[in-house]
Amino acid sequence: MTDFKRRTLHLNSGKQIKLFGNSIAIGKSLEVGEGYAPNLFSFFEPQPEDKSAPAVLNPHKLTPEELLEIADYNIRLWMDLKDNIRKHGVGSPKIFNSEALR
Repeated sequence: MTDFKRRTLHLNSGKQIKLFGNSIAIGKSLEVGEGYAPNLFSFFEPQPEDKSAPAVLNPHKLTPEELLEIADYNIRLWMDLKDNIRKHGVGSPKIFNSEALR
């Protein structure tokens, strides 16, 4: 199974992709890239010299239902990408949601 360790994406094929950020993102156009800023919902671990406890950062005060809605939205985009790759292959521009690219 694919794994993500120390900013490296390890694929089943043996290929390793070094990333600058700590996440992978998908946009409405179904283009895939790195997600750099965990600014919607994240974990904060203080530095060792800081005495504060680890915390959950939720600057938009998202509710559980809203977070599930965001997860469902992203899952749908990833599923659409998978469906389009199966249908068109990786070399076809038809993979992407062309209306979202405009």
